[in-house]
Amino acid sequence: MSIADRFRTHEISNQPQPLIDYDSWASDPALRQAVAREGGAWGEASLAAFGPIAGGEAMRLGFEANQHLPVFKPFDARGERINAVTFHPAYHRLMQIGIEHGVSNFDYRHADTPGAGVVRAALAYMHMQPEQGHNCPLTMTHAAVPALCHQASLARDWLPRIIAPHYDGRDIPAQQKLGNTIGMGMTEKQGGTDVRANTTRAVPVGGAGPGEAYELVGHKFFFSAPMCDAFLVLAQAAGGLSCLLMPRFLPDGTRNHFRIERLKDKQGDRSNASSEVEFTGAIAWLIGEEGRGVANILEMVAMTRLDCLIGSAGIMRQALVQAIHHCRQRHVFGKRLIEQPLM
Repeated sequence: MSIADRFRTHEISNQPQPLIDYDSWASDPALRQAVAREGGAWGEASLAAFGPIAGGEAMRLGFEANQHLPVFKPFDARGERINAVTFHPAYHRLMQIGIEHGVSNFDYRHADTPGAGVVRAALAYMHMQPEQGHNCPLTMTHAAVPALCHQASLARDWLPRIIAPHYDGRDIPAQQKLGNTIGMGMTEKQGGTDVRANTTRAVPVGGAGPGEAYELVGHKFFFSAPMCDAFLVLAQAAGGLSCLLMPRFLPDGTRNHFRIERLKDKQGDRSNASSEVEFTGAIAWLIGEEGRGVANILEMVAMTRLDCLIGSAGIMRQALVQAIHHCRQRHVFGKRLIEQPLM
């Protein structure tokens, strides 16, 4: 008997194997039936191709992205403020998978085909099961499109990159990328969900009105995914609370004038960086008329809430899948758990 055998205390048994490398599409008849019923059957090839990724690679990446959390790096080695948040490669790969397979853009790229929203919802439903945090910027990017459409001059520049199936996580100007992600900033300390109590000010740089540049001074107390390429923000202009598009970088390639103060220490959604920021003369461009900020940004909010519903359903589905997988393998009192009366 070897020394290793002498000190072996027990054999591991009756422990279910992890549920990894399964097909989220093929194993979900309810989802397949719903997609066909609601007019999305034409997108089955895209969904079938995505199913093994959602149940395989994305599952493994989800664990890694939550074990290695975002790190805030306000300054570079020379002391220059860079407002950088670094993410583990697993996070970037999840973002790449989601964008390339259409979680943030499928319905826009197939806008002329009925049922495109159904296919996109099914993609999101599968993609949100392995890991939820990175889906925050995916959801905001998808939801920003209807709000941006209120300002044609901005839409012409930004929409082609927003709906492109390309992800680029580098900290460089948006115009140097094939694809862009969009964030959102509404909440302030004193108001919370009462955004009409916001105090951040927007002052015209030159002329005032739709599509014009404004200077922002103020703060946001909850600013998710601060490494997005641009953000829809609310600020008080002369005409009232307004919605503006604020890029991370200015057109000349320099960094915009805002500071990330810190990252939130959250109980959940930890792979996603949520921050507090201060605007110190940040330049942003007005979407629509002054005073129409709530109405315009609600177009984005409504879309994010729909994804909250899809994501919640996806989490419930994944919880059920994991529970059934466990109960089919685990034995207790002479039977598999799945065969016990209570089950």
